[in-house]
Amino acid sequence: MTRGVVALAGGVGGAKLALGMSIIQPVGKLTVVVNTGDDEEFFGLHVSPDVDTVMYTLAGVSNPHTGWGILDDSYRILDRLKSLGVDSWFNLGDLDFATHIMRTDMLKKGWTLSQVTRTLSDALGIEHRIVPMTDDRVRTVLSTDVGELPMQTYFVKNQCAPVVESIKFEGAEDSVPSPGFADALEFSECLLFCPSNPFVSLAPILSIPGVKASIEGFGGTRIAVSPIVNGTAIKGPAAKMLLELGHDVSCVGVAKQYVGLCDIFVMDNLDESLCHEVEQLGMRVEMTNTIMNTEADKERLAQFVCDII
Repeated sequence: MTRGVVALAGGVGGAKLALGMSIIQPVGKLTVVVNTGDDEEFFGLHVSPDVDTVMYTLAGVSNPHTGWGILDDSYRILDRLKSLGVDSWFNLGDLDFATHIMRTDMLKKGWTLSQVTRTLSDALGIEHRIVPMTDDRVRTVLSTDVGELPMQTYFVKNQCAPVVESIKFEGAEDSVPSPGFADALEFSECLLFCPSNPFVSLAPILSIPGVKASIEGFGGTRIAVSPIVNGTAIKGPAAKMLLELGHDVSCVGVAKQYVGLCDIFVMDNLDESLCHEVEQLGMRVEMTNTIMNTEADKERLAQFVCDII
């Protein structure tokens, strides 16, 4: 059966629009493909930050103040680890630990990351499909002015301060799309690039062999929503990375990452003056308020995207 939309997502911005789409789209008509280049092992546990952010957001249990983690979570385990002398710079709440314990146990028993994600999603009452970009190991590594840093070390421990010189995705050349991702690419009518960081949230997905070619030949509508508004990232280091990697710090700089992969580019009303520059890249431009502060905002933007479809 044809699935309506396959949404590529990572980070808080991706999770927000994925939530809006989950409200608008009927069950069975949405597949959210999530970046796993951020995955890392902490305290012996397999943590999938972007997958968890999307799951918690769609389940309605995410922390609205941070955009990640679980609402009203406590940190007794982490505090105890710190008292034992453990370097605990990566914050994990007590309830969040349960997710990682279960995921790690299932992976050790031979389950795939897709199977684990489906089980966790079902347990959270999520009806739409959330799938990892791959079941293989792909890790985002940033070359910076202080050396090579795994994504979470750069993002959390170093608070995005180092200057990014280049980015690589270790293991990508040996990876394949997850079964759910491959299925969605084949049968969906619309492909959506969520307003996620194009370099560390969506580029890892595109690094999987065959994915770019599949998107280039995608038979349906291809839409991207800019994470940059008026030269500023709504959340995260996207604007900083655009500057450091030599791109325009604007929605135009984002649009250039999707040339040949996107038919329609959605940008904020505040960037109306840049409309012609994006159109010159071969994309149709649609404009609206893309900032999502409330659940109503997320649903409104999702409806805007669905109306375009």
